[in-house]
Amino acid sequence: MENHPAHAPLLSTRWPIFTAELAAALTAEGEERLAEQVERLRVVQTCGCGDDFCQSFHTAPKPADAYGDGHRNVCLDAPWPGYLIVDVVHDEIRYVEVLYRSPLC
Repeated sequence: MENHPAHAPLLSTRWPIFTAELAAALTAEGEERLAEQVERLRVVQTCGCGDDFCQSFHTAPKPADAYGDGHRNVCLDAPWPGYLIVDVVHDEIRYVEVLYRSPLC
């Protein structure tokens, strides 16, 4: 699923419980500036890899190549037995990796 960024659904509307979990995990990691972005994030495109354990999604259009300079990963302590990793480019959340979690809600 791919959406035009301006028309993509808000993360907080689509998955309100996960939105709160993500913001809390970022805050616990000391990433308050990123946590402040969570309520405004949009689900622009889901991963589409087809793996049943993956619910990852893009919050901005998928780049043609690697993110390049200004990219970093923020590995968070997921509140479930799985993985929660945020890809950040120039201090903006661009991709959220959600692995081995029950269905997002």
